[in-house]
Amino acid sequence: MELTASLKSMLIATAKSLKGSDRRLFMGRTVKALGAGGQTRAAQELHWGRMTIRKGLHELATGIRCADAFAARGRKPAEVHLPNLLTDLQAIVDSQSQTDPQFRTKRLYTRLTAAEVRRQLIAQKGYADEQLPQAETIGAKLNALGYYPKQVAKSQPQKKSRKLTPSSNK
Repeated sequence: MELTASLKSMLIATAKSLKGSDRRLFMGRTVKALGAGGQTRAAQELHWGRMTIRKGLHELATGIRCADAFAARGRKPAEVHLPNLLTDLQAIVDSQSQTDPQFRTKRLYTRLTAAEVRRQLIAQKGYADEQLPQAETIGAKLNALGYYPKQVAKSQPQKKSRKLTPSSNK
């Protein structure tokens, strides 16, 4: 099969428009149509990955679609690298937190900022500066644990209403 410039651009555009297993199946069918040496020609002329082509041919031959491991990709949370981080955060912040003074919410307010919690993790718990996440990440972890780094508000006394006197107009 001859690959003309227009056929190449159509195959490349079609492969880019498809995702996952459908894309690999399309690649496998195209390579089979190219015949002997199709994998090499597709890799060189269409700029398709050899491993992707092989996986597509395997899916085409067996009829079983390979699962994409999207969950295994990306950056892992800080708790994966530092398993005791959340318990250490709670240990530091619990002593400096209190509930809403009027008991309207279940939020825990703390006087400590995320940067101060990070400094205390280094000083008290023995973490190295390089291994700890930045203060912004620690602040997000504190919010996820239910701590809100705000100044603790004192309860405001109710305003006293004026007592009516016999000489007042009302």
